[in-house]
This record gives sequence, C-alpha cells and structure tokens, in this order.
Amino acid sequence: MRRMLSCIAAITLCFLGATYASAASLRVAPTNLELIAPDSAAVLNLTNESRQPINIQVRVFKWTQVNGVEQLEPTTDVVASPPLAKMGPNANYVVRVVRVSKAPVRKEDSYRVIVDELPDPSRAKSGTVTLIVRYSVPVFFRNPDASAPNVTWNLTRSGRGLMLTARNNGDSRFRLSNITLKQGETKIGSRSGLVGYVLGGATMQWPIGSTKSLSGNAVSLQGLSDFGPFDAKVDIKSR
Repeated sequence: MRRMLSCIAAITLCFLGATYASAASLRVAPTNLELIAPDSAAVLNLTNESRQPINIQVRVFKWTQVNGVEQLEPTTDVVASPPLAKMGPNANYVVRVVRVSKAPVRKEDSYRVIVDELPDPSRAKSGTVTLIVRYSVPVFFRNPDASAPNVTWNLTRSGRGLMLTARNNGDSRFRLSNITLKQGETKIGSRSGLVGYVLGGATMQWPIGSTKSLSGNAVSLQGLSDFGPFDAKVDIKSR
C-alpha cells in the first residue's frame, strides 16, 4: 500500500446498485496523535453510532514522503491493540497505539493508523449503496530536541497548471490548509480545507491554480499551519 489519500478521513463507496445509501456509523477521535519521547503510547476512541454491530480493523503503517509522493509501508515498530474488534450498537471502544521499537526517536517518526469499518455481507441489500468508512489518522513520535519545521516554497508550471512545492528543511512536520497564492492583491490560486503535510526533511507538491493567472515574479502564500496563520514568499521556477 504505497499511495495514500491526503485527507485524515477517507470514505470509500461500495456500490451494490443505487437507489439509497445507508449511513456511515463509525467515528474516530482524535484526528491525530503526537507523542513526545519518551512517551510511547496513546489511545484512539472509536464510536459505533448505529443500531447494528460493526466489525473494525486497525492497521499501522510507516508514513514517508519520497520525491513528492506519499508512501505507506507495513511496520512492526508501532502496533495497534486490538487490531480487530466487533463493536456493539451505540458502543464505545478504545484502541491503544503503542511504539514497541526500542530504537530511540532521533527526530520525528511518522505513521498512519488506518481504521476500517469492514462490510457486513449479511446486511447488504439489493438496490442500495453501502458507505464503508476509512479513517487515516496521523501519528507522530517526536524527540523533544527535534527542530521546528523550516519550509521553503516554489511554484512551477506543469502543463496548463501550477504546482506548489514545499521543501521542509526542519525535523518536524508542517501541516498546510486553506491556502491562497497572490501576486500583489490578485489571487492566482487557492485550496480550501486540509491540503496536506510535508514531513521533516521531505518535499511535497500540490497542484494549485492555472498558468493563465501567473503574470509576474513576486508571489506570496497565505494559509494555516499547526502554528496558526502564516505568510511566505514563493519563488517561481521554470522547468
């Protein structure tokens, strides 16, 4: 499983024909976990909001970013317990996420906990659409001496669109949301909601705007991060 969605909770539609949809029932909180060494364990709280029992599966993957691409790899360094469970109607459940590796956290290690509500074939009905929920929860184990994120930005033309690239020279991740690119007072591109993360020491890129809107050289970026609102200078690079 090498590619992943850039949102914290992804909903997969399993089509069985289509006239109406049954509501998704699983809820997971919190939406991300951060542990500062030597802390090594945290909990996720699961809630079944339906009147029917549901089966869940919990898996942990090592999360990296290589050449601007998100990657998930199986890992034994961090485990979720229990990995499988059956939740009763309107029930609450606790899943422990534990770092079992004895190797010290050098900077910041990143993982994703994938929580799936498994489909129940016995409840499938002809002519329905069943919503199966998947939550992808970021988990970070950070050394207290890890440096803060230090991100540089550039903009390149990619076909008829623009590509925003972030290079994080710090040790810790940078979370990016609700971004706007401007030249002076003119908006040349924007994206609402969570755009994504750039992990420590990694590079990520996202499409934003059209080349038709780019006219000059001075571009600024406004958005939200883990630390609140930010403004940054964006360099324009030619390919």
